[in-house]
Amino acid sequence: MSETITLNYPIEMNGEVINEVNLRRPKTKDMKNIEKRGGGEITQSIHMIADLSGLDIKTIEELDAADFQRLNEVVAGFLDSTGNQ
Repeated sequence: MSETITLNYPIEMNGEVINEVNLRRPKTKDMKNIEKRGGGEITQSIHMIADLSGLDIKTIEELDAADFQRLNEVVAGFLDSTGNQ
C-alpha cells in the first residue's frame, strides 16, 4: 500500500517538475536503516521520506517546509499502531 501526496509547492529538479510524491509504507528494515544512519530528527525524516519515495536526498531537501511536514504526517500515519490513518 502507498499514498500519493500532491505538493502545494511543486519543485523543479534537473529540468523535471515534481508535483506529487508517492510514499510506500515503511518496513522494519527501513526503521533499522534510519536508526543506523543516526542524525537529528529532521535528517532522519529526510532519509525516511527519500527511502519511502525513491527520490534522492537533494530532492527532498528542496521541498517546501509545508510539503515536507505533510509528508512527515503521512509517514507518522503509517506508523500509527491503532490503524487510524
